[in-house]
Amino acid sequence: MNNNLRNLFNNSWIEIALRWILGITFIYASYYKIMSPTDFAKVVYGYNLFPEVLISPIAIILPLVELISGLSLLLGIYPRSAALIINGLLLAFIFILTINIIRGHEFDCGCFSTKKAGSPKMMVARDVIYLVMGLQIFLFNGVRKGCFIRLDRKT
Repeated sequence: MNNNLRNLFNNSWIEIALRWILGITFIYASYYKIMSPTDFAKVVYGYNLFPEVLISPIAIILPLVELISGLSLLLGIYPRSAALIINGLLLAFIFILTINIIRGHEFDCGCFSTKKAGSPKMMVARDVIYLVMGLQIFLFNGVRKGCFIRLDRKT
C-alpha cells in the first residue's frame, strides 16, 4: 500500500468522521425501534426468517445494541469493539435483506421507521457502504480515541 493511501486510512479525522456518521446513523435507527417495539416486532416477523419465540427478544434487544454501539462510536468509548458489533449487525442485515430479495419476498426493512425505505437492493448497497466504513474504523485505527482527542496521547 503506498504512503498516501496508508496516511488516508490512518488519518484520525477520517476515523472520527466515520465514527460520527455510523454512530449517529445507528442511534437514529434505534430510536423508532425503541419507541415502537411492537411495530418493529411486526417488521422482524415479516422477514419470515425467525421462529416466533425469538421475535420479541430480537425486537427489544437489537435496538438497544444499536443504541449502545452508536453511542460508543460517537463518544469514542471502545470504538473498535463498537465497530466490530456494528459490522456484525450489518453483515446480518445484508444477509437478511439478500435472502428476502432472492426469495422475491415483499418486506419492510424496518431500518429507520415504519415507512418504506426504498429499493431492497439500494438498502443492501447502503449497508455495504456502512460496512466498509465500519471496517475502516476496526482495521486501520487501533488507537482508542475520544470524540476529538486521542486518549492515549501524553501532553
